[in-house]
Amino acid sequence: MKEFMYDRIYSVVNIVPPGKVATYGQIARIAGRCSARNVGYAMSSVPSESDVPWHRVINSRGSVSVRSHGEQCTAQRKMLEAEGIVFSIGGTVDLDRFGWEGPPRDTGSDGK
Repeated sequence: MKEFMYDRIYSVVNIVPPGKVATYGQIARIAGRCSARNVGYAMSSVPSESDVPWHRVINSRGSVSVRSHGEQCTAQRKMLEAEGIVFSIGGTVDLDRFGWEGPPRDTGSDGK
């Protein structure tokens, strides 16, 4: 069951484009049937050889989340900066500027 949920989460994270970030809660809403905490667990479980862009998922305050050992992931920040994401002096990302709007809505065959 957990693997199926993680697969749904990874599928959503895989479509977050370079230069954009998404929040844990946003990914949870899009993936469905999971919580922001589940997304966090899924991101921490991404295998090192995976190409899932886990680094594009940040918290709702626009910050890189503190890890279980109490520190922020400097590698995550560096990866985001390499994609053009700018952090404020306080270490946050402007979600209005760099936040991902989500997948395009399916308008159906009638264009409505």
